[in-house]
Amino acid sequence: MKQLIVFSYLLFACYLGWSQMDTNPNHPKRNEVSTILKSLVENGCPGASFALLDNDGWWIESVGLSNIEEQRNMENTFLHYLQSVAKTYMAVAILKLYEDGKLRLEDPITQHLDPKVSKMVDRADEITIKMLLNHTSGVPEYNFNPEYASTLLQHPETAFKAVDYIKFIDGEPLTFEPGSQYSYRNTNYVLLSLIADKITGNHGNYIEKTIFKPLGLTHTYYQISYEKLKDEILVSSYWDRYSDGILENISHIQKQNVTYMVGDDGIVTTTTEAILFLKGLLEGKLLQDSTMELMMTWVKNREGKPAYGLGLGHGEVDGHPYYGHSGGGIGSGCELRYFPETNRYMFIAINIGTVTYSPLHIPLEELRNKLFLAMTE
Repeated sequence: MKQLIVFSYLLFACYLGWSQMDTNPNHPKRNEVSTILKSLVENGCPGASFALLDNDGWWIESVGLSNIEEQRNMENTFLHYLQSVAKTYMAVAILKLYEDGKLRLEDPITQHLDPKVSKMVDRADEITIKMLLNHTSGVPEYNFNPEYASTLLQHPETAFKAVDYIKFIDGEPLTFEPGSQYSYRNTNYVLLSLIADKITGNHGNYIEKTIFKPLGLTHTYYQISYEKLKDEILVSSYWDRYSDGILENISHIQKQNVTYMVGDDGIVTTTTEAILFLKGLLEGKLLQDSTMELMMTWVKNREGKPAYGLGLGHGEVDGHPYYGHSGGGIGSGCELRYFPETNRYMFIAINIGTVTYSPLHIPLEELRNKLFLAMTE
Protein backbone atom coordinates (compact mmCIF):
# COMPACT_ATOMS: atom_id res chain seq x y z
CA MET A 1 0.00 0.00 0.00
CA LYS A 2 2.85 2.39 0.89
CA GLN A 3 4.48 1.76 -2.51
CA LEU A 4 1.17 2.47 -4.25
CA ILE A 5 0.79 5.77 -2.36
CA VAL A 6 4.34 6.80 -3.26
CA PHE A 7 3.79 5.87 -6.91
CA SER A 8 0.51 7.82 -7.01
CA TYR A 9 2.24 10.83 -5.48
CA LEU A 10 5.00 10.67 -8.11
CA LEU A 11 2.41 10.54 -10.87
CA PHE A 12 0.67 13.59 -9.39
CA ALA A 13 3.97 15.44 -9.01
CA CYS A 14 4.89 14.69 -12.62
CA TYR A 15 1.50 15.90 -13.81
CA LEU A 16 1.72 19.03 -11.69
CA GLY A 17 5.24 19.76 -12.93
CA TRP A 18 4.17 19.29 -16.54
CA SER A 19 1.12 21.51 -16.14
CA GLN A 20 3.19 24.32 -14.64
CA MET A 21 6.60 24.16 -16.28
CA ASP A 22 6.56 22.63 -19.76
CA THR A 23 6.62 25.20 -22.55
CA ASN A 24 5.61 24.45 -26.12
CA PRO A 25 8.71 25.56 -28.08
CA ASN A 26 6.55 25.93 -31.19
CA HIS A 27 3.77 27.92 -29.58
CA PRO A 28 2.28 30.18 -32.29
CA LYS A 29 2.37 33.20 -29.95
CA ARG A 30 6.03 32.74 -29.03
CA ASN A 31 7.66 35.22 -31.40
CA GLU A 32 5.04 37.93 -30.99
CA VAL A 33 5.13 37.72 -27.19
CA SER A 34 8.93 37.59 -27.05
CA THR A 35 9.22 40.71 -29.17
CA ILE A 36 6.84 42.64 -26.93
CA LEU A 37 8.56 41.50 -23.71
CA LYS A 38 11.95 42.48 -25.08
CA SER A 39 10.58 45.93 -25.93
CA LEU A 40 9.27 46.33 -22.36
CA VAL A 41 12.81 46.00 -21.03
CA GLU A 42 14.25 48.22 -23.75
CA ASN A 43 11.79 50.92 -22.73
CA GLY A 44 12.71 51.05 -19.06
CA CYS A 45 11.04 48.11 -17.32
CA PRO A 46 13.67 46.31 -15.19
CA GLY A 47 12.17 42.89 -15.80
CA ALA A 48 9.01 41.03 -16.74
CA SER A 49 7.66 37.50 -16.41
CA PHE A 50 4.92 36.14 -18.61
CA ALA A 51 2.89 32.96 -18.81
CA LEU A 52 0.27 31.94 -21.35
CA LEU A 53 -1.92 28.85 -21.51
CA ASP A 54 -4.27 28.06 -24.38
CA ASN A 55 -5.18 25.24 -26.73
CA ASP A 56 -1.56 25.15 -27.94
CA GLY A 57 -0.20 24.63 -24.44
CA TRP A 58 2.06 26.80 -22.30
CA TRP A 59 4.38 29.60 -23.29
CA ILE A 60 6.39 30.86 -20.30
CA GLU A 61 9.07 33.52 -20.58
CA SER A 62 11.01 35.94 -18.40
CA VAL A 63 13.13 38.84 -19.56
CA GLY A 64 15.30 41.54 -18.03
CA LEU A 65 16.45 41.70 -14.45
CA SER A 66 14.82 40.70 -11.19
CA ASN A 67 17.46 42.75 -9.39
CA ILE A 68 19.34 45.59 -11.07
CA GLU A 69 22.06 46.03 -8.46
CA GLU A 70 23.06 42.36 -8.53
CA GLN A 71 22.37 42.01 -12.26
CA ARG A 72 20.25 38.98 -11.46
CA ASN A 73 18.20 37.79 -14.40
CA MET A 74 14.46 37.34 -14.15
CA GLU A 75 13.54 33.64 -14.01
CA ASN A 76 10.26 31.81 -14.59
CA THR A 77 10.32 30.29 -11.10
CA PHE A 78 10.59 33.58 -9.19
CA LEU A 79 7.72 34.89 -7.08
CA HIS A 80 5.77 38.03 -7.99
CA TYR A 81 3.41 40.29 -6.09
CA LEU A 82 -0.23 39.80 -7.04
CA GLN A 83 -1.31 43.04 -5.34
CA SER A 84 -5.05 43.49 -5.97
CA VAL A 85 -5.40 40.19 -7.81
CA ALA A 86 -5.56 38.86 -4.25
CA LYS A 87 -9.12 40.21 -4.12
CA THR A 88 -10.28 37.36 -6.34
CA TYR A 89 -8.87 34.82 -3.88
CA MET A 90 -10.56 36.66 -0.99
CA ALA A 91 -13.84 36.69 -2.88
CA VAL A 92 -13.62 32.93 -3.48
CA ALA A 93 -13.13 32.39 0.25
CA ILE A 94 -16.21 34.47 1.06
CA LEU A 95 -18.24 32.65 -1.58
CA LYS A 96 -17.19 29.29 -0.19
CA LEU A 97 -18.45 30.42 3.22
CA TYR A 98 -21.68 31.40 1.45
CA GLU A 99 -21.94 27.91 -0.07
CA ASP A 100 -21.40 26.38 3.37
CA GLY A 101 -24.24 28.42 4.83
CA LYS A 102 -21.96 30.48 7.08
CA LEU A 103 -23.21 33.76 5.64
CA ARG A 104 -25.65 35.21 3.11
CA LEU A 105 -24.63 37.72 0.49
CA GLU A 106 -27.47 40.02 1.51
CA ASP A 107 -26.47 39.97 5.17
CA PRO A 108 -25.60 43.41 6.58
CA ILE A 109 -21.92 43.50 7.43
CA THR A 110 -22.80 44.36 11.03
CA GLN A 111 -24.03 40.78 11.40
CA HIS A 112 -20.50 39.41 10.93
CA LEU A 113 -18.17 42.19 12.08
CA ASP A 114 -16.96 42.96 15.55
CA PRO A 115 -19.06 45.89 16.81
CA LYS A 116 -15.95 48.03 17.31
CA VAL A 117 -15.21 47.67 13.59
CA SER A 118 -18.79 48.29 12.53
CA LYS A 119 -18.77 51.57 14.46
CA MET A 120 -15.92 52.83 12.27
CA VAL A 121 -17.97 52.35 9.07
CA ASP A 122 -20.65 54.92 8.32
CA ARG A 123 -24.14 53.37 7.96
CA ALA A 124 -22.65 49.90 8.28
CA ASP A 125 -26.08 48.37 8.87
CA GLU A 126 -27.09 49.39 5.31
CA ILE A 127 -24.10 47.74 3.65
CA THR A 128 -24.26 44.08 2.61
CA ILE A 129 -21.51 41.56 2.02
CA LYS A 130 -22.41 41.56 -1.67
CA MET A 131 -21.84 45.33 -1.81
CA LEU A 132 -18.33 44.83 -0.47
CA LEU A 133 -17.66 42.08 -3.02
CA ASN A 134 -18.73 44.12 -6.06
CA HIS A 135 -17.57 47.54 -4.81
CA THR A 136 -21.00 49.15 -4.55
CA SER A 137 -20.82 49.89 -0.82
CA GLY A 138 -19.81 53.56 -0.91
CA VAL A 139 -17.22 52.92 1.81
CA PRO A 140 -14.30 55.41 1.57
CA GLU A 141 -10.85 54.36 0.36
CA TYR A 142 -8.29 54.01 3.16
CA ASN A 143 -5.50 54.50 0.61
CA PHE A 144 -6.64 58.09 0.13
CA ASN A 145 -5.81 59.01 3.73
CA PRO A 146 -2.53 61.00 3.72
CA GLU A 147 -1.61 59.57 7.11
CA TYR A 148 -1.63 56.06 5.66
CA ALA A 149 0.64 57.02 2.76
CA SER A 150 3.11 58.86 4.97
CA THR A 151 3.22 56.01 7.50
CA LEU A 152 3.84 53.49 4.74
CA LEU A 153 6.71 55.42 3.18
CA GLN A 154 8.30 56.97 6.25
CA HIS A 155 7.80 54.09 8.69
CA PRO A 156 7.71 50.89 6.58
CA GLU A 157 8.35 48.73 9.66
CA THR A 158 4.87 49.58 10.97
CA ALA A 159 3.07 46.30 11.60
CA PHE A 160 -0.44 47.05 10.39
CA LYS A 161 -3.35 44.90 11.43
CA ALA A 162 -6.55 44.68 9.40
CA VAL A 163 -8.45 46.91 11.81
CA ASP A 164 -5.73 49.57 11.48
CA TYR A 165 -6.65 50.11 7.82
CA ILE A 166 -10.29 50.59 8.80
CA LYS A 167 -9.27 53.21 11.36
CA PHE A 168 -8.18 55.43 8.46
CA ILE A 169 -11.85 55.76 7.41
CA ASP A 170 -13.26 56.05 10.93
CA GLY A 171 -15.72 58.96 10.98
CA GLU A 172 -15.70 59.39 7.19
CA PRO A 173 -19.13 59.51 5.50
CA LEU A 174 -20.03 57.13 2.69
CA THR A 175 -19.20 58.55 -0.72
CA PHE A 176 -22.51 57.43 -2.24
CA GLU A 177 -25.69 55.59 -1.34
CA PRO A 178 -25.03 51.87 -0.66
CA GLY A 179 -25.74 49.77 -3.74
CA SER A 180 -26.32 52.77 -6.03
CA GLN A 181 -23.15 52.63 -8.12
CA TYR A 182 -19.79 50.94 -8.67
CA SER A 183 -16.56 52.43 -7.34
CA TYR A 184 -13.51 50.30 -6.67
CA ARG A 185 -12.33 50.49 -3.04
CA ASN A 186 -9.61 48.46 -1.32
CA THR A 187 -11.34 49.02 2.00
CA ASN A 188 -14.18 46.71 0.95
CA TYR A 189 -11.87 43.72 0.88
CA VAL A 190 -10.14 44.51 4.16
CA LEU A 191 -13.63 44.39 5.70
CA LEU A 192 -14.25 41.05 3.98
CA SER A 193 -11.08 39.65 5.54
CA LEU A 194 -12.34 40.69 8.97
CA ILE A 195 -15.67 39.02 8.28
CA ALA A 196 -13.91 35.83 7.19
CA ASP A 197 -11.72 35.95 10.31
CA LYS A 198 -14.78 36.24 12.53
CA ILE A 199 -16.32 33.14 10.92
CA THR A 200 -13.24 30.94 10.41
CA GLY A 201 -10.90 32.11 13.15
CA ASN A 202 -8.11 32.68 10.62
CA HIS A 203 -9.05 33.52 7.05
CA GLY A 204 -5.46 33.05 5.85
CA ASN A 205 -5.45 29.43 6.91
CA TYR A 206 -8.90 29.05 5.38
CA ILE A 207 -7.66 30.35 2.02
CA GLU A 208 -4.70 27.97 2.07
CA LYS A 209 -6.96 25.04 2.95
CA THR A 210 -9.79 25.73 0.50
CA ILE A 211 -7.96 27.31 -2.44
CA PHE A 212 -4.20 26.72 -2.47
CA LYS A 213 -4.22 23.04 -1.49
CA PRO A 214 -7.10 21.83 -3.72
CA LEU A 215 -5.43 23.42 -6.75
CA GLY A 216 -1.93 22.22 -5.83
CA LEU A 217 -0.55 25.75 -5.54
CA THR A 218 2.67 24.94 -3.69
CA HIS A 219 4.43 28.19 -4.59
CA THR A 220 1.62 30.59 -3.68
CA TYR A 221 1.81 32.38 -0.33
CA TYR A 222 -0.48 34.66 1.66
CA GLN A 223 0.43 36.71 4.74
CA ILE A 224 4.06 36.30 3.76
CA SER A 225 6.95 35.88 6.16
CA TYR A 226 10.63 34.95 6.06
CA GLU A 227 9.78 31.39 7.04
CA LYS A 228 7.27 30.97 4.25
CA LEU A 229 9.59 32.40 1.58
CA LYS A 230 12.98 31.13 2.80
CA ASP A 231 13.33 28.69 -0.11
CA GLU A 232 11.96 31.07 -2.74
CA ILE A 233 13.24 34.09 -4.67
CA LEU A 234 10.93 37.09 -4.60
CA VAL A 235 11.64 39.67 -7.30
CA SER A 236 13.07 43.04 -6.30
CA SER A 237 10.87 46.12 -6.67
CA TYR A 238 11.58 49.49 -8.27
CA TRP A 239 9.85 52.86 -8.11
CA ASP A 240 10.17 56.13 -10.00
CA ARG A 241 9.78 58.13 -6.79
CA TYR A 242 10.17 61.57 -8.37
CA SER A 243 8.53 60.81 -11.74
CA ASP A 244 11.78 61.61 -13.54
CA GLY A 245 12.40 58.22 -15.11
CA ILE A 246 15.04 57.24 -12.52
CA LEU A 247 14.28 54.01 -10.71
CA GLU A 248 14.94 53.39 -7.03
CA ASN A 249 15.10 50.00 -5.36
CA ILE A 250 12.29 49.95 -2.79
CA SER A 251 12.13 46.20 -2.24
CA HIS A 252 12.06 46.56 1.53
CA ILE A 253 9.15 49.01 1.55
CA GLN A 254 7.25 46.94 -1.01
CA LYS A 255 7.72 43.71 0.92
CA GLN A 256 6.85 45.28 4.27
CA ASN A 257 3.70 46.79 2.78
CA VAL A 258 2.47 43.49 1.32
CA THR A 259 3.43 41.53 4.45
CA TYR A 260 0.70 43.20 6.47
CA MET A 261 -2.00 43.66 3.83
CA VAL A 262 -5.03 41.39 4.04
CA GLY A 263 -8.07 40.83 1.86
CA ASP A 264 -7.25 43.45 -0.75
CA ASP A 265 -3.63 42.33 -1.23
CA GLY A 266 -0.97 40.12 0.34
CA ILE A 267 -0.32 37.21 -2.07
CA VAL A 268 2.87 36.32 -3.94
CA THR A 269 3.08 33.53 -6.51
CA THR A 270 4.67 32.34 -9.74
CA THR A 271 3.33 33.21 -13.18
CA THR A 272 2.11 29.67 -13.82
CA GLU A 273 0.36 29.29 -10.48
CA ALA A 274 -1.48 32.56 -11.02
CA ILE A 275 -2.92 31.05 -14.20
CA LEU A 276 -3.66 27.72 -12.52
CA PHE A 277 -5.71 29.58 -9.92
CA LEU A 278 -7.86 31.43 -12.48
CA LYS A 279 -8.19 28.31 -14.62
CA GLY A 280 -9.26 26.23 -11.64
CA LEU A 281 -11.79 28.87 -10.65
CA LEU A 282 -13.35 29.27 -14.09
CA GLU A 283 -13.44 25.49 -14.65
CA GLY A 284 -15.53 24.99 -11.50
CA LYS A 285 -12.90 23.40 -9.28
CA LEU A 286 -13.52 25.84 -6.42
CA LEU A 287 -17.15 26.98 -6.57
CA GLN A 288 -20.49 25.59 -7.65
CA ASP A 289 -21.90 26.60 -11.04
CA SER A 290 -24.66 28.65 -9.44
CA THR A 291 -22.10 30.52 -7.34
CA MET A 292 -19.97 31.20 -10.40
CA GLU A 293 -23.03 32.74 -12.05
CA LEU A 294 -23.28 35.12 -9.11
CA MET A 295 -19.58 35.86 -9.26
CA MET A 296 -19.90 36.74 -12.95
CA THR A 297 -22.96 38.96 -12.59
CA TRP A 298 -21.40 42.26 -13.57
CA VAL A 299 -22.10 45.70 -12.19
CA LYS A 300 -21.59 48.52 -14.68
CA ASN A 301 -19.17 51.42 -14.59
CA ARG A 302 -20.02 55.06 -15.29
CA GLU A 303 -19.84 54.39 -19.02
CA GLY A 304 -22.53 51.74 -18.66
CA LYS A 305 -20.19 48.84 -19.45
CA PRO A 306 -19.83 45.64 -17.40
CA ALA A 307 -16.95 46.20 -14.98
CA TYR A 308 -16.93 43.96 -11.93
CA GLY A 309 -18.60 40.91 -10.45
CA LEU A 310 -17.95 39.40 -7.04
CA GLY A 311 -14.18 39.73 -6.93
CA LEU A 312 -13.72 39.27 -10.65
CA GLY A 313 -13.22 41.99 -13.24
CA HIS A 314 -14.69 42.23 -16.74
CA GLY A 315 -13.32 44.24 -19.62
CA GLU A 316 -12.77 44.36 -23.36
CA VAL A 317 -9.80 44.63 -25.69
CA ASP A 318 -10.86 45.98 -29.06
CA GLY A 319 -14.33 44.54 -28.47
CA HIS A 320 -13.08 41.18 -27.23
CA PRO A 321 -14.14 40.31 -23.63
CA TYR A 322 -11.89 39.09 -20.86
CA TYR A 323 -12.26 38.15 -17.19
CA GLY A 324 -9.66 38.55 -14.50
CA HIS A 325 -8.03 41.12 -12.27
CA SER A 326 -5.16 43.58 -12.30
CA GLY A 327 -2.78 44.48 -9.51
CA GLY A 328 -0.56 47.47 -8.87
CA GLY A 329 1.81 48.56 -6.13
CA ILE A 330 4.55 51.05 -5.46
CA GLY A 331 7.09 48.59 -6.84
CA SER A 332 5.18 46.15 -9.02
CA GLY A 333 2.33 45.56 -11.42
CA CYS A 334 0.52 42.55 -12.90
CA GLU A 335 -2.42 41.41 -15.00
CA LEU A 336 -4.24 38.08 -14.82
CA ARG A 337 -6.72 37.57 -17.64
CA TYR A 338 -8.79 34.95 -19.42
CA PHE A 339 -9.98 35.58 -22.99
CA PRO A 340 -12.97 33.26 -23.58
CA GLU A 341 -13.03 33.70 -27.36
CA THR A 342 -9.55 32.22 -27.71
CA ASN A 343 -9.68 30.06 -24.55
CA ARG A 344 -6.46 31.78 -23.52
CA TYR A 345 -5.14 32.54 -20.04
CA MET A 346 -2.33 35.01 -19.51
CA PHE A 347 -0.43 36.50 -16.60
CA ILE A 348 2.24 39.17 -16.75
CA ALA A 349 4.18 40.65 -13.86
CA ILE A 350 6.62 43.55 -13.91
CA ASN A 351 8.84 44.86 -11.11
CA ILE A 352 8.29 48.58 -11.59
CA GLY A 353 5.73 50.54 -9.59
CA THR A 354 2.46 51.25 -11.36
CA VAL A 355 0.37 53.25 -8.88
CA THR A 356 2.13 56.60 -9.26
CA TYR A 357 2.95 58.42 -12.48
CA SER A 358 6.21 57.85 -14.33
CA PRO A 359 7.14 58.92 -17.86
CA LEU A 360 8.26 55.32 -18.31
CA HIS A 361 4.63 54.24 -18.10
CA ILE A 362 3.73 55.78 -21.46
CA PRO A 363 5.66 53.32 -23.70
CA LEU A 364 5.12 50.47 -21.23
CA GLU A 365 1.33 50.92 -21.34
CA GLU A 366 1.41 50.97 -25.14
CA LEU A 367 3.32 47.69 -25.17
CA ARG A 368 1.02 46.20 -22.55
CA ASN A 369 -2.00 47.01 -24.70
CA LYS A 370 -0.24 45.49 -27.69
CA LEU A 371 0.26 42.33 -25.66
CA PHE A 372 -3.39 42.23 -24.67
CA LEU A 373 -4.46 42.62 -28.29
CA ALA A 374 -2.22 39.70 -29.24
CA MET A 375 -4.13 37.54 -26.77
CA THR A 376 -7.39 38.10 -28.67
CA GLU A 377 -6.12 36.90 -32.04
